[in-house]
Amino acid sequence: MADKDIVISIDAMGGDKSPKIVIEGMALAAKSNPKVKFLVFGDSAKVAPLLQKFPELDKVCELRHAPEMVHNEDKPSSVIRNRNTSMFMAIDAVRRGEAQAVVSAGNTGALMAISKLTLRTINKIHRPAIVSIMPHLYGRYVMMDLGANTECDSVNLCEFAFMGEILARRALGIERPRVALLNIGSEEMKGKEEIKQAAQMIKNSHVDMNFIGYVEPHDIQNGVADVVVADGFTGNIALKSIEGTAKQLVKMFKDAVKNSFLAKIGLLFMLPALFKIKKIMDPRLYNGAMFIGLNGLSVKSHGGADAFSFSKSIENAVHLVEQDFIPTIRQEVDKVDFDELQAVMYDY
Repeated sequence: MADKDIVISIDAMGGDKSPKIVIEGMALAAKSNPKVKFLVFGDSAKVAPLLQKFPELDKVCELRHAPEMVHNEDKPSSVIRNRNTSMFMAIDAVRRGEAQAVVSAGNTGALMAISKLTLRTINKIHRPAIVSIMPHLYGRYVMMDLGANTECDSVNLCEFAFMGEILARRALGIERPRVALLNIGSEEMKGKEEIKQAAQMIKNSHVDMNFIGYVEPHDIQNGVADVVVADGFTGNIALKSIEGTAKQLVKMFKDAVKNSFLAKIGLLFMLPALFKIKKIMDPRLYNGAMFIGLNGLSVKSHGGADAFSFSKSIENAVHLVEQDFIPTIRQEVDKVDFDELQAVMYDY
C-alpha cells in the first residue's frame, strides 16, 4: 500500500488487565512502528490518565469516550447491538474507514459476533474463520479455524484453505505455501466425508494452490505444511493440545532440573541453547488471532496478554495492513468459481 500513516482502532477496555496493559502495549508498538496512529475507545476517566504517562502517544493517539464495555461473562447476543461499548465503537471505526484494523483483548465470542455483524463477510465467503500464526520446528505456519465454526461443510473448508494460502503468502512471505487439511490419516479414504469432499474440490478446482492433501496432528510441528485447515471444533482442540503439551514439557524439564544437582550444573552449559528456544517459542510473539473473511481486519489479543504481547497483536495487524491483506483476499476470492467447486463436490 502507499507510504502513509496506518490507523489502528483499539478497544482499550478489553482484556483482564485493561486499560493499563493496552496503553502500555500501544506505547511499545508505537516505538517500532513510527507510521502508526491510534483511535482509542474506552472510559476516558480511566484511559486519559494512563495516556498521559506516555508523551510519545500524544501525537499519534485520539481518545474517544465509550460509556460502556463488554465484559468477559457477557453473551454475544446481549451485546451485539449495543453501540455504546468500546468494542462496538472500535470495530465500527473500521467499517467507517477511519481505521484499517481493530485490536481487542476482549470477549472472543462478542468480538467475533460484532465484527461479523458490522464488517460483514467478503463476497463469496460464507463464514469467517479464526486464524493464528504458530511456530513449528523449521519456521511458522498458519492454522485455522480455531473456534469460530464448530461445524463446517466442504465448501467452508475450501474457503478457509484459499484464505489461509493468501495469509501465508502475505504474512509469512512464502511464495507457494503448502496447504493441507487436518485429518486422522494421510490416506485418501480416511476422515469425515466433508474433509474428503473438500480435498476433491480443491484438487479439481482451477485455483493454482500448492495443495498437499492431508496432515496428521503429530506432523503439524514437523513443518509438513504451511497452512493447516480444519473446522473450528477440531482446530481448537488441536491448538489447545499443542499448547498443553508445550506447558507439560516445560514443567517436566523444570522439575527434573530442580530435583537433580548434576542437572543444575549441566543447565549452565545449556543456557544459550535454552534462551534460543525460549525466544522462538515465546507465545507472546504469536499473540493476535485474526478473524479473516470479513470486509475489515479484526485482531483478537489474548485476554491475559501483557504489554509486550499486546504490542505484538498491534504489529501483526499493521503488517497485514501494509500487505493489503483484505483487498488481496477480495480480489483473489472473486476469481474463484464456487459454483464450480460445489458441482465438483456433487460429482464426487
